[in-house]
Amino acid sequence: MRRVKVLLVSPDAEARDLLRISVGSIERRVGESVSFLEAQDGEQGARIGLRERPDAIVADEIASRAGAFSLARDLRGAVEPYGGPIVIVLERKHDAWLARWSGADAWLVRPVDPFELADRLVELIQAYRARPAATAAEQPREQPGEQREIA
Repeated sequence: MRRVKVLLVSPDAEARDLLRISVGSIERRVGESVSFLEAQDGEQGARIGLRERPDAIVADEIASRAGAFSLARDLRGAVEPYGGPIVIVLERKHDAWLARWSGADAWLVRPVDPFELADRLVELIQAYRARPAATAAEQPREQPGEQREIA
């Protein structure tokens, strides 16, 4: 059976646990079990993301030692860019422009609705999997006026 691999990035173990519960709920909807990788900071997250190539990454904005914005920029700008979805959990709605700038596919503002996170993640994973293999490493580009924020 295929497995959906998700990287969770946060310095807070409790936050990772809450994200794991929310993201784990997608199993039934995607028809695959979910496995998790974890990182305590953005630097570690970037290394794991580029090495393991998870199906999706959910990163806490407050990740220390290179936060979620730096993590996304590093993954998108790598020699062999990470082509999967990146979701950032924001502390403040005002930081949405940083999430967009960093290359994140979606962002949610605390407190995060676990159902909204799961819905968006399923949507993103399915969209990335539906892309032709030749364009898998290409980054989705925002169209003028497109709104990707989840608040």
